[in-house]
Amino acid sequence: EVQLLESGGGLVQPGGSLRLSCAASGFPFENTDMSWRRQAPGKGLEWVGFISSTSSLIQYASAVKDRFTISRDNAKNTLYLQMNSLKPEDTAVYYCLITETGAKGQGTQVTVSS
Repeated sequence: EVQLLESGGGLVQPGGSLRLSCAASGFPFENTDMSWRRQAPGKGLEWVGFISSTSSLIQYASAVKDRFTISRDNAKNTLYLQMNSLKPEDTAVYYCLITETGAKGQGTQVTVSS
């Protein structure tokens, strides 16, 4: 059974940082391309970024480029999203996804507010 468990969300002030993690199981993580998406209140799912199985290709949405960093540790079956210089508009539920199938976890809430 595919399981994706996001963690690391919380309340942070504008300009702050958070590191999200996504623990994966039930599929060959080391051979799987992964993505992060987010959903702000009242809005649809927004693509945040993508990382290939070997980390050879990493792409970001323009809204987060140069502030967010996606990485993975295939030995630990874990995907990461380092978020710096957070803005109120980054407030959303963040999801990790298997890129090909769209399977996602339950999400973790990130709130950026003073």
